[in-house]
Amino acid sequence: MACRLTLPSFLTLFLFLLLSSTPRPVSSARCNKDDKKALLAVKAAFNNAYHFASWTNDTGCCDWYDVDCDLKTGRVIGLSLFQDDFPGTIPDAVGDLPYLQNLVFHHLPNLVGSIPPALTKLKNLKYLDISWTNVSGPVPAFLSEITSLVQLDLSFNRLSGSIPASLGDLSNLSAIDISRNHLTGPLPSTLFHGSSQGPYLRLSHNNLSGEIPPAFGKVGFEVIDLSRNRFTGDASILFGRSKPAQQIDLSRNHFAFDLTNVEFPEGLDSVDLNHNEIYGSIPNQITKLANLQFFNVSYNRLCGEIPVGGNMGRFDEYCYLHNKCLCGTPLPACK
Repeated sequence: MACRLTLPSFLTLFLFLLLSSTPRPVSSARCNKDDKKALLAVKAAFNNAYHFASWTNDTGCCDWYDVDCDLKTGRVIGLSLFQDDFPGTIPDAVGDLPYLQNLVFHHLPNLVGSIPPALTKLKNLKYLDISWTNVSGPVPAFLSEITSLVQLDLSFNRLSGSIPASLGDLSNLSAIDISRNHLTGPLPSTLFHGSSQGPYLRLSHNNLSGEIPPAFGKVGFEVIDLSRNRFTGDASILFGRSKPAQQIDLSRNHFAFDLTNVEFPEGLDSVDLNHNEIYGSIPNQITKLANLQFFNVSYNRLCGEIPVGGNMGRFDEYCYLHNKCLCGTPLPACK
């Protein structure tokens, strides 16, 4: 089996939660006039693009394409704009939908500009997805004012600057994906410090640097992907036999630590450590991981015999190549 780590997208998880938690649209008679006014302002901001053809004055907003309403109140709780090429910026009028819980701008290549402060008016917003666009500027610190936020997806954009420490003030936040941007600077130690469940953190393909904050050792990440950055130092604090981690991807950084005595989380199914400066040997405990499906420690400084047993027979030589002195199946026998 190939050792390449393939993580399910944050958007897949988001869409599952969105579709399973959002009620179907109510009849047009229940359309709130203030919500309708705000949505028509959104349409006007995008120059009345054909995408919004169903958004007309003579129909109820709860019947409009991309709009979801609450079954009982008729208030707009979901706005999801997907896959189109209409140009523009995120309209301030979005902030005039006070009951909005889900807001999605996905795969809109001509969406530009920065994330507007008007979003802080959305006091009921749980899921914010601005992904696969050309939105630029910083990750705004003012997002911490949306205290109801549960999931934040800002992946595949042109965002730059550092990750604001104020995101750590969001006690309900359980998932962050800001991968595939142009972020720089260190990891804020405050992220998920108050999390009561296994959070998701995806920051791959940026220019982030520095060491893993010691506080991260107390966070029970379920998924953490820091791949393709410039992180350094000891990342062993992310591991631990009793931790809930299922997927850990630290590949293509400059991490340097001794792997010998690291204990892998018992539920781990994917771990990618390739292209780092990790040394020591592969712990035998890895053979006890019943769910392990992906494993890659290539391009490090590891030595010793590769453990045999469990699921280790799944992984070919490409999972181990270019280490200092690893040996044993599937590499040449130890001398």
